[in-house]
Amino acid sequence: MSTDQRPLVLHVVHRFAVGGLENGIVNLINHMPADAYRHAVLAMTEVTDFSQRVKRDDVEFHALDKPPGHAFSLYPRVFRLLRQLRPAVVHTRNIGTLELQLPAWAAGVPARVHGEHGWDVGDLDGSNTSHQRVRRFYRRFVHRQMALSEAQADYLRKRVGVPAERIVRACNGVNTQRFTPAEEGVLPIAGCPFDPARHFIVGTVGRMAPVKDQLTLTQAFIHALHAAPELRERMRLVLIGDGALRQPCQQALADAGVAELAWLPGEREDVPALMRGLHLFALPSLAEGISNTILEAMASGLPVLATAVGGNAELVDGLHTGRLVPAADAAAMASELVALARAPAQAQAMGRAGRICVVSRFSLEAMVAIYQSLYDELLGRNTLAITSPRRS
Repeated sequence: MSTDQRPLVLHVVHRFAVGGLENGIVNLINHMPADAYRHAVLAMTEVTDFSQRVKRDDVEFHALDKPPGHAFSLYPRVFRLLRQLRPAVVHTRNIGTLELQLPAWAAGVPARVHGEHGWDVGDLDGSNTSHQRVRRFYRRFVHRQMALSEAQADYLRKRVGVPAERIVRACNGVNTQRFTPAEEGVLPIAGCPFDPARHFIVGTVGRMAPVKDQLTLTQAFIHALHAAPELRERMRLVLIGDGALRQPCQQALADAGVAELAWLPGEREDVPALMRGLHLFALPSLAEGISNTILEAMASGLPVLATAVGGNAELVDGLHTGRLVPAADAAAMASELVALARAPAQAQAMGRAGRICVVSRFSLEAMVAIYQSLYDELLGRNTLAITSPRRS
């Protein structure tokens, strides 16, 4: 057991790899005052090289290598780990980690927090009744539920039955010094075949999973070129990331005869530089909480074309900072691609407005302050103001 007197926060995720949720944890750990809390990360499955983004040298990483299915068989192992680490706070995120609240309660963890960061492709709007039952069961073990968007807070109140006083809104924060517009205009991306001085480059960054729906963006790009043939000379598509949708997107582009007008380099680490190489950021997700990549794009001075799902409408002003379209609607997205490509000055003005919005409303410092004050509140009380399940 550590002799360090700083309270330990154990962050629990499904997999610690490239992703918006995981990047939020990295930002939280790197920017919370080091004298306030220690941190550790527990992944249900694996910890990847993504852990190298954590800059503090006092952070432990643990992986359970969990197979598909319920984690009940892992409870004894988790219980032993919790008794060894003695965390003051266990902070699980999304439904895939919620079940570890039970061994955290059994191990006597003083403060237990759960965060809802977004939906998966199997439950795009939170209407899955099985998921609702799971959340209702485990809510009794959780002291505070964190919701990134108002839509998620509303879901927790109305569908899961979490009392309003136990819900904390905490929007993601973005590092507006790391993500910033290039003063000299859009810059070439290392390895990219397109020239920002000649081309209008539309791009997205993120894991290529079904819930992110890059295939709809790909189809929208193809439709846009058919609807406005003159854009074939200027408009280009960049899809950054890897995953199940990468090959279908490549195939769709090849079938349409426009493969040379798109670039799919796979996963990249240089996200700020990638953002500075785009003219328009697109997010075609089927579901979102509060998107880190939208905030990063806006901080980079980019106009945003996004689907009207989850918290996207809380970030993107459809008149001033970008455009919102229905999910899985390639035709609607294509129409906006054409309009923005034909009006680059308007797109630039939207990007400038987005940067101003992020700096004023979504700072990293504000996000860290919310989390730290919540942990302080829970640990500073003699008796937590919640109803805990009775132990037998």
